[in-house]
Amino acid sequence: MPAQRWPARLWLVRHGQSAGNVARDAADAVGAQRIELSGRDVDVPLSPFGEEQARGLGRWFAGDAVEARPEVVLVSPYLRARQTAELFRGSGGCAADLPLCLDERLREKEFGILDGLTTAGIRALQAEQAEFRRLLGKFYHRPPGGESWCDVIFRLRSCMDTIALHHGGKRVMIVAHQVVVLCMRYVIEGMSEDEILAIDKAGDVANCSVTEYAFEPSETGDGKLSLVRYNAVAAVEESAAPVTSAPDAAVAARG
Repeated sequence: MPAQRWPARLWLVRHGQSAGNVARDAADAVGAQRIELSGRDVDVPLSPFGEEQARGLGRWFAGDAVEARPEVVLVSPYLRARQTAELFRGSGGCAADLPLCLDERLREKEFGILDGLTTAGIRALQAEQAEFRRLLGKFYHRPPGGESWCDVIFRLRSCMDTIALHHGGKRVMIVAHQVVVLCMRYVIEGMSEDEILAIDKAGDVANCSVTEYAFEPSETGDGKLSLVRYNAVAAVEESAAPVTSAPDAAVAARG
């Protein structure tokens, strides 16, 4: 029998609420064109609520048997994702000495010239790009200096190949961003553009929510990953923090 190439379990987790989420909400509330943040998007930290969400996620996983917790944790290099993973581990979600493996392929989508703009700001300051996006759709539109959803999918296909090569049969958690969760669903489930955009349009991925897959063996092949739950927030609901789901600071208008 060939070796199992898929993880036994795969969890996709969006980072906890970040300072960028809070700043975006504040900018939208007053109709501002730009989100008030200093420094790089990669350095945006968790908010106090986000920190408690991450601890709550760790405590929730700690309630399971040791053999049901992650044994591999792959993390976006962005600070908010790293902090989420560290607080998760520190709260018992996985072994205290488990390495957190940073993988740049799990980073946030790059927004280029649109970085830091609100929906109103894009329309006012980058009207040409707003029109390109309307014509091409968010799946294919690539702003100057940025990425399309397809670009993110290219790097996630590579990441899944690495997981299959090195972590087959293991319990793997990925801590990253909203677009990574959505694009991973597209890759794993073989979705179409319309299918994944319909899921995106239905609502944001909640901070510290859990999307889970389980390996389903097959008699005729090497099996597949089957969706167990999507965007589950039980861990956050049991914590002291509220459930939050705002887009990241750099995320342009949905459509």
